[in-house]
Order: sequence, then structure tokens, then C-alpha cells
Amino acid sequence: MSDPVLGMVMLGSFVFVVLLGFPVAFTLMAMGIGFGYFSLGDRVFDLLVQRTYAVMANDVLISVPLFVFMGYVIERANILDRLFRSLQLAAGGLPGSLAIATLATCAMFATATGIVGAVVTLMGLLAFPAMLRAGYDARLASGVTCAGGCLGILIPPSIMLILYGATAGESVARLYAAAFFPGLGLALLYALYVLVLSMLRPSMAPELPASERNLPFVTVLTALLTSFVPLAVLIGSVLGAILFGLATPSEAAAMGALGALLLAIVYRALTWARLKESVFLTARTTAMVCWLFVGAYIFTSVFGWLGGHHVIEDIFVNHLKLNTVTFLIVTQLIIFVLGWPLEWSEIVLIFVPIFLPLLPIFGVDPILFGVLVALNLQTSFMTPPVAMAAYYLKGVAPPDVRLTQIFAGCMPFVGLVVMAMTLLYIFPEIATWLPSYLYDLPTGVQGQDLTILPEGGFKESDEPELPPLR
Repeated sequence: MSDPVLGMVMLGSFVFVVLLGFPVAFTLMAMGIGFGYFSLGDRVFDLLVQRTYAVMANDVLISVPLFVFMGYVIERANILDRLFRSLQLAAGGLPGSLAIATLATCAMFATATGIVGAVVTLMGLLAFPAMLRAGYDARLASGVTCAGGCLGILIPPSIMLILYGATAGESVARLYAAAFFPGLGLALLYALYVLVLSMLRPSMAPELPASERNLPFVTVLTALLTSFVPLAVLIGSVLGAILFGLATPSEAAAMGALGALLLAIVYRALTWARLKESVFLTARTTAMVCWLFVGAYIFTSVFGWLGGHHVIEDIFVNHLKLNTVTFLIVTQLIIFVLGWPLEWSEIVLIFVPIFLPLLPIFGVDPILFGVLVALNLQTSFMTPPVAMAAYYLKGVAPPDVRLTQIFAGCMPFVGLVVMAMTLLYIFPEIATWLPSYLYDLPTGVQGQDLTILPEGGFKESDEPELPPLR
């Protein structure tokens, strides 16, 4: 069996074993070491040590536990309750005000956490019952909660973009700049849809009672100043420091974590139990990410050494004869389907690197590709049969809300994501203009090294650097 065929067998075996329910990180390591030992012999163990050390020494990944800790502190400090209440008061006069307040709260909270399950679950406990009590259609309330909870994958500071940057060897700051307008635009597109639907079909989103809409201006302003403004200043400071080059992502994340602690202290919500729980959850999430990185690095290194990527390149270039547009469509369809059985972190660390060496062949900017992937992954969280956001919501929703209603409510928002991706295909400047303006980068890809960095699995030759023979 030739090495490229062995590489494809390795890839197919991984997908099959993962579908059986085995842990992804350890399956990656087992596959990498097993197939690597068959091809490389004892050198695969040296490769294991090198790749593990490369993960632990990667400066970009320092920001992951800090951003995660920032999100968990904000979540455990019950800041979300205050935020939702203030935005509800501010949007009281708009059609569909509760749904719009839910989307705004999700967008704000998603930037602080980036953890889809946490945002959907908390909003399912807080905003979803409030919409049902106000007479909202269960489908609309479900779609708003699930779609808003998924925004954290795209809106900076996104954990997904950090992992993509570390995998693709791209600047996290440039990725954040590229995702800023698409993320904001998608949130506004959601809000516009809710606003128009509420005006056309008022029965789906009834107006709030006058006692909740006609509140004194001072009451609304006070609520915003004490809940929305502090969190907005914290998130804006962290993101602004990264985008304008005042701090690295790791430094900004550290200040964000400190700011979250101070905010919890000011709200008198920081207790020893909550702090301990936040640290524990951060350690668990970070350990999962690091083990995934180790497994993915070993897997992609062995896959590259076996020449599996040449088979992928031959299929896309010679057999399918794709152009740039069809290449983007096919890769996004593959990622969309992979989003059903796999988490976004596994897709970014395992399958996206397979496509990265093809980007210079088709003239695709890796920054634009990363934003498209972030947009695409939101659909996998909302599309049946494995719509994880829907299952998160069902777990906390009232018993009379059926899963089919949640699925039906998510579908219009899936269509809005597809619309946003189409606009990004037609007008890539939506993503590429801001990083080009801030960092004076060309929007093309000529002359750039778009392959994965050595610690990510491939070099310019598309093969990993292996330890010398003993």
C-alpha cells in the first residue's frame, strides 16, 4: 500500500472511530502514533515529544485560558441578568423588543465567553421563558436564542479564531479585524429579520404591556449605565487593545480576566465558590483544547508525511477541476456536513489544515477563509439532525416546547447565515478591508506563505520536519 493511500486510510479510520464515540483527542494521537510507527518507526515517538512541546510553548494559546476564565467569571457573577434587563428596558418601544434584547444580550455575552453551550443554556433559562410568558411564538423565541448564542464563534474575541490563527499561522489580530464587520453585520441581520417579522406578524411577537414600555428615561439610563456600559467598556477595551496593536491577544486577555474579576467585585457577586468553579471550568476547557492540539499536530504531521494532502490536492485540482468559487463552495459544504458529528474545535484543528495548502493554488486569502469557516460553523449548531444549540435549549426549555419547534425556529436564521456567506463571497472586502486598513496588508494572497507553520504540521514542502534517525 502506497503512502498516500495509507494516509487516506488513516483519515477514513479516524472518522469511523470518532463516529463510534471514542474521544477525539486520544483517537487522533492513537491514529497518528499507530500509522506513524508503521511508516516512520521509532521516530514517531520523537515527533510526539516535539509536537507536545510545540503546543505548550505556543504563545498564541496563552490567551485561550484567559479569555475562557473571563467568560466564566462573567457568567458565574450573574452579570447576564442585569445586562438582559437593561437591554429589555432600552428596546421596550420596538416591535419584538424582547427578541431584539435577547439578540443584543447574546452578542454581548458571546464576545465575553465564546462558548456556545453556555450562552444558549443561560439565555434559555433567562430570556426564553420571558419571551414565552410575553406570548411570543415558541419557534421565533427558539430561533432567536439559538442563533444569538452561536454568535460567539464569529464575533471577536472568539476562541475559534485564536485556534484557527494558531493552526494556520495567521495573526489573531488580523483575524479579529476581519471578523468584526461580518460578526456585527450578522447580528444586525438577525435583529432586522426579527423587527420586520414582528411588524408583519405581530401575533408572533406581541407588544409588551405599557407599564414595561413607557418607563422614565432616567430609569432606562440608570439600568444601562450600571449593567450594559461596564461590560461594553470591558469588551471594547480588550478588543480595541488587540485591533490597534496596544497589546497582544494574550496581554489583552489577561487584562480582560482582571477586569471581569473587578466587575464581579463591584457587583458584589464574587464569592469563593464561584471563583473556584470558574477556575475549575477554565482548567477543564483549556486541557481539552491543548490535548486536541497535541493530537491534531501529530495526526496532521503523519498525514502530511504520508502524502495524504497530495491526494486531496489531486482530487480538488485535477479531478474536480474547481475554480476559486466552486472550491470555496465545496470546502464549505464539507465543513458544514462535518459540523454534525464533530465539534467546531475538532473541525478547525483536524480538517481545516487539510484545505490550507490548497488556498494559494486557488488564490484564496487565508484570513477570508477563516471568517467563512467561522460563519459556516454557526449553521452546524442550528441544522438538524445534530443541531447542538437546539439540544442545549431543549435541555432547559419547558416540557411543552418540542424539539421540532426549536428546529423550525432555527431554520430562518440558518438561511440568514447562508445569505451572509453569499454576501461575503460576492464582496470579500467586508472581511478584508479592515485588516488591510489597520495593518496595511494586501488583500490578495500573492507572495504569502499560507501553509501551516512547522509546529502546526507542515512546512513549505507540505511535509513535517521529522526527528533524525538514531
